[in-house]
Amino acid sequence: MFGFIEKHQLNIMLALCAVSAVMALFLLITKYLSKRRKWILIFIELIATGLLGFDRAAYIYKGDVSHKGYIMVRLANFMVFFLTSAIVLVFNLYLSDLLMNEGRLEKLPKRISVVNAGAAAGMIMVVISNFTGLYYTFDENNNYQRGPGFLICYIVPVVFPIVQYTVIRRYRRHFSRLIYISLVLYLFVPIAMGIIQIFTYGISIVNMAMVMVSVSLYIFTYLDVNASAEKAHETEVGDLQKEQMSMKRLFDQTVTAFVAAVEKRDKFSEGHSVRVAELARKIARTAGRDEEMCEEVYYAALLHDVGMIGIPDSVIYKTEGFTKEELKQKERKPVISAEILQSITEYPYLSRGARYSCERYDGTGYPEGLSGTDIPEISRIIAVADAYDTMITGKRTHVPVSSQAVREEFIKMSGTQFDPEFAEIMVNLMDKEGYEKYEEEITKTESELYCGEYRESVCTGIPVTEEQVKIHFDCESTVGAEGGFFAPSMVFFDSYDRHIHDEAKTIEAYRYTEFGEMWTDGHYVCTNARNMAVNVTEGGHGAAGYDLTAGRYEDHLSVRMVCADRTVEMTMALPDNSKASYIGLTGENCHFYNIGFDKTGKVMTGSDIRKIVSRQSFTDRLESDLPNIQADHTRSASTRGIELEDELVLDFHTMSLPSADLVWHCPYVVLFYSDDGTVSGGNFREYTMIKLNGESSGSGYADNDFRMKKTSLFPGWDEWKRINKEGMECSVKLVKKGSRVIMSTENLGI
Repeated sequence: MFGFIEKHQLNIMLALCAVSAVMALFLLITKYLSKRRKWILIFIELIATGLLGFDRAAYIYKGDVSHKGYIMVRLANFMVFFLTSAIVLVFNLYLSDLLMNEGRLEKLPKRISVVNAGAAAGMIMVVISNFTGLYYTFDENNNYQRGPGFLICYIVPVVFPIVQYTVIRRYRRHFSRLIYISLVLYLFVPIAMGIIQIFTYGISIVNMAMVMVSVSLYIFTYLDVNASAEKAHETEVGDLQKEQMSMKRLFDQTVTAFVAAVEKRDKFSEGHSVRVAELARKIARTAGRDEEMCEEVYYAALLHDVGMIGIPDSVIYKTEGFTKEELKQKERKPVISAEILQSITEYPYLSRGARYSCERYDGTGYPEGLSGTDIPEISRIIAVADAYDTMITGKRTHVPVSSQAVREEFIKMSGTQFDPEFAEIMVNLMDKEGYEKYEEEITKTESELYCGEYRESVCTGIPVTEEQVKIHFDCESTVGAEGGFFAPSMVFFDSYDRHIHDEAKTIEAYRYTEFGEMWTDGHYVCTNARNMAVNVTEGGHGAAGYDLTAGRYEDHLSVRMVCADRTVEMTMALPDNSKASYIGLTGENCHFYNIGFDKTGKVMTGSDIRKIVSRQSFTDRLESDLPNIQADHTRSASTRGIELEDELVLDFHTMSLPSADLVWHCPYVVLFYSDDGTVSGGNFREYTMIKLNGESSGSGYADNDFRMKKTSLFPGWDEWKRINKEGMECSVKLVKKGSRVIMSTENLGI
């Protein structure tokens, strides 16, 4: 390698001089450095350029005995030795600037002053050597020769950089990683090359190295500034984001507080807007809208009801019998909301979303009677979320509606009151989240209950299913020794919300059905059950408290109750197998406590419950190609699979059960595969399931395109349900083309 450098060192020197000069030019036009540091770096680059340039001239004119050669050899060698000390001095100035600025030192270390003095002395010694021949001399052929004190000239470029490094090491925590690396390279690369050059006479590797590290000093400084700028930018962006988040929190808190203040006018409205806003955002996300759109939906929904502030109290607190004028005032709410929000000019969607939130998809809404996609999308989403919360929580004008009834409303009103896309999303959200909520809540009931007057309080219904349940409670009289009537009892019922209802509105809303009631002494009342049978025997467990074991199989329910002195066994025949069943504890002058229940894991069978009436069947009709089936619960029964080859038409008669009261209580058609051709058979794969009321559910096994519309034959949902109960003929056509299946059917205009 040294042979190559020796052969081409003049060209290498020229190239390095050019690079160093260009770096000096770049520094001259650089704006990101302080003026002092910029000029120090420029001097470093220029000295490095001069050092290598004069060294190159010394080699070029070596042995030239002409007058010009005589002058150039002496001038070049003098400048090389002089600039070697000068570059140490200028680097010391650079280090001092770093310590004063990055290091924020008030006073520089004494070692810096020692290096300054030593570098200055080194330059003076070069001048002296020029006259004494201490460092070098020239022979008669004008060739450079080392002098007797040649090694002294290495003190400045070798010893003093080590002193500088001790300072750098001491204050390294004040420098960035890039700057520290550049300083170490600047100091130790020339030292290493200087030691090597002692043994490689005739090659100027020290001066070449000096130029290269001078260039690297600029490069590392540039990289450090870039890193600092990037970090500062990140900090600035972070600060801006924090400021934005702070402003967003302030806006959110202000808006929420304002909405809460408006809702204080009506206790039935408290919390309504926040719930609507959160649900509206969830609908928008489910629909695939971007996060910005979802946030717009959230705030527009949060503020959509602020117009309530402009509605008179007489209208807000009225529950029925509205005059035309009062209805007009109620319908002014979205307009007033829009007018209030119009002043927030930065967010025009707030006013627009509120103004059209009461429009209906079929154009029969207010205030402008817009229809379809002419209604802003934000408003269409708000309409769905607002309707859900209004129905599920209730208002002054109506009681809360069960989730099943709410689901039905969205199916019935899809395409009329609501945008079909968002109504379907709402139904899907209810199906997914409502089930999880139900599973969580069926494990809860009150642990304590006071009941003064008869059925003054009834605990939340304890579910009785085919998996046997054990119930325990303690009960004592609240009248004590006064001798008042004391009678704990159990009510057997079905209700969407697991509660007893005695008002016509809530009975209808929650589809409440009471089957009967039994007291702990064995007395009972049969209401809507088909039959009840009770047997009381003397002898119990001899301890305080009541232990019940309950379960059902198909349409029969049994309860065995054991208390201190008796055992009561009850069998109940429910109206049909489609009803759910719950037990509610109640009574008169009773204090129930330690109430708890748990499943035993035992699944009831036909042999566990004595039949007191025959099973109610609606399949006693003529059969055709397939046996008749009765599905008492969702997908509780199915025909065997029919293989689809090319084309298939299914014709069948259907009738909803007497207890059916929802639009999806109708036939389902399932397209599937299984090894044995039965639903849920081995390797079962469901491709799609179609409900004849116009709902569909897909799966991961197929890509489905489902479309439902109402024709002119559609009689309305109430009539549709009535005809389903009476019975109707259905026809479903399926055509298979390769891997594509087309299924089509029309039933009462659906």
